Amino acid sequence: MGLSLRTFTFLDSLQPQLASFMGKTSRGFLPLPQMASLFVEIAPGIAINRVTDVALKATKVAPAVQVVERAYGLLEIHHEDKGEVLSAGRAILEFMGLKEEERLKPKVATNQIIRAIEAYQAQIINRNSQGMMILPGQSLFILETEPAGYVTFAANEAEKAARVFLVQIQPFGAFGRLWMSGPEAEIDVAAAAATAAIESIVGREPPKFVDK
Repeated sequence: MGLSLRTFTFLDSLQPQLASFMGKTSRGFLPLPQMASLFVEIAPGIAINRVTDVALKATKVAPAVQVVERAYGLLEIHHEDKGEVLSAGRAILEFMGLKEEERLKPKVATNQIIRAIEAYQAQIINRNSQGMMILPGQSLFILETEPAGYVTFAANEAEKAARVFLVQIQPFGAFGRLWMSGPEAEIDVAAAAATAAIESIVGREPPKFVDK
């Protein structure tokens, strides 16, 4: 079975809100703030089970997230020792017969800021989010990435850079999605940090499809 490495991104220190969001929404072993984390997304999705097996047998990492879709599979592993996480990453790459630079290079599909959000829109967003609540008058940053798994790296770097609130994050599927809220100036800083994080990742260009 040919495996494709879509996302391979190391988070050196999980920020408190991202770690807490994972703890609230994940079904695996919950991470703590400041732990190191690795997100791996592959195709086809069913093969993520083998990737999880390899990582757990090779190291002491624990998985918080494993999503198995038909097209793509996502795994998150973490540990307080960065070396354990890096070793797990090396074991995964060796199993797949790939190098880190053979991952897909991410791109930003959507990058927008809604300033001074209206009360009704804030209510709609809060009904469908699992993180912090956005309040009327705050600004809202929305980011979409392709592949999906990279949105976690963007969220973590944004939280490092600014005092913002993690409203919702979805790191699996066709696109990764991130919603963050906060004061206008802080949101501007967070958006710049998130975009820079995505642009800093080196990888292979995704294949181009030509309509016939």
